[in-house]
Amino acid sequence: MKFLYVFPHPDDEAFGPAGAMHHQLQQGHEVYLLTLTRGGATKQRHRLGLSVEEMGEVRYQEMLEVEKTLGLSGMTVLDLPDSGMKYMDPREIEKVVIDHIRQVQPNILVSYPVHGISGFHDHLVMHAVAKQVFLTLRDEGVSYLKRLAFFTIPYAGDGTFKKGSDFILKQSLPEEMNCLVKLNEANIDALKESLDCYKTYQKVIERVQVKELIGDTIHFEIYQESFDPPLTDLAEQLPD
Repeated sequence: MKFLYVFPHPDDEAFGPAGAMHHQLQQGHEVYLLTLTRGGATKQRHRLGLSVEEMGEVRYQEMLEVEKTLGLSGMTVLDLPDSGMKYMDPREIEKVVIDHIRQVQPNILVSYPVHGISGFHDHLVMHAVAKQVFLTLRDEGVSYLKRLAFFTIPYAGDGTFKKGSDFILKQSLPEEMNCLVKLNEANIDALKESLDCYKTYQKVIERVQVKELIGDTIHFEIYQESFDPPLTDLAEQLPD
């Protein structure tokens, strides 16, 4: 089975489903990552005294370490405008994603949910693009693409997860999360090692205690499908 994770920025995978990606690789699946920007517009560039282009190169090199750490089947990092996707013609974004899908031919496409978790506009655009691309290809009769899923975080009672003043993260309701992937110790270690690859973000990771907040489950919504009880594997019960 082939998985293709599509996110807008470097570190979206490490701050998200890297543990599940490692788990899927352990199971013998092929796991690919497509990142649409180099993430050069991050505020961390000011602390480091780097231009957007220089920061983008630093983050790209960090992503190469993530690729090796997880043992990805393949990774592509594009150079669309970081923090500028909302200004683009969405059809241009859709085209580059469709071109990559045709190249990889994944069975399962994974991206961000409708709330984008952080609410950052690049994440919201990514969700809309993922749905449009999935539906377009299915309408065209592409047979290999079976499922669209969204990495998310679980509801904790108030609709937001807050840690200090750094993050206000949106959550999905229990009934919206229909795949819960349990991580083993190796998966959790791989997730932490992926975070370690982002040297420029270590102060943030330590301050927000990201590693301490890692649980043993990665949560997904599955688009236009419902399962009760939830699936334990995104490759289970694929539609025809």
